[in-house]
Amino acid sequence: MTGWEDYSLITKPEQLRKIQQSDIPLSYHLGLLGMPGFTAYVGFYEICSPKKGEFVFVSAASGAVGQIVGQLAKLHGCYVVGSAGTDQKVELLKEKFGFDAAFNYKEEPDLTAALKRHFPEGIDIYFENVGGPMLDAVLLNMRVHGRIAVCGMVSQHGVTAPAGIHNLFSLISKRIEMKGFIQSDYVHLFPQFVDDITRHYRDGKIVYVEDMSVGLESGPASFVGLFSGKNVGKQVVCVSRD
Repeated sequence: MTGWEDYSLITKPEQLRKIQQSDIPLSYHLGLLGMPGFTAYVGFYEICSPKKGEFVFVSAASGAVGQIVGQLAKLHGCYVVGSAGTDQKVELLKEKFGFDAAFNYKEEPDLTAALKRHFPEGIDIYFENVGGPMLDAVLLNMRVHGRIAVCGMVSQHGVTAPAGIHNLFSLISKRIEMKGFIQSDYVHLFPQFVDDITRHYRDGKIVYVEDMSVGLESGPASFVGLFSGKNVGKQVVCVSRD
């Protein structure tokens, strides 16, 4: 990790990798082929253990991680629904990323009912990016032996009293596996990830959307915007084109 700066002095160069895929935009190595992409890859394949035909729900689905999870799930033969916070993002999920369905959670007075409407047979896999009331609603809609990959809980950032979860008994009654993870624990899979995602991108099977602001001075506003859902896709700050 480096600071917000024009130039960085790297004291441990062994932690860096040389970019080889010259036909892929450089900024994509911060997202699609970077930590967000690897998080999606590890979380979906290693934590969720997907099977063809399963029902998958992704929250914060238009974000840097969620958009990739949904596309990987579709490539795996799953039925995929995503949630987002604006109608623009909902359309992006369906029209750009190929989700089977999507909904604006801000327009749903009853999240449990909304999930039941989209998953009448229940959810096999939930890729958790939000936490709070969404997680509570998901727990009531999970199928027996469902899996939940806990990637993040953005709804709890900055709150003084984090929301409690009321439906945890579903973990027992439905024998649900719920596991948190960090992508760095799976670094041995990174070369395989780069090969797989690069191939999918070049074959047109995966697309990627990023939200780029220009100039280091735009960094603070771009960072704050992450927590209010202003970004569409991976938030990137372009320091220089040179």
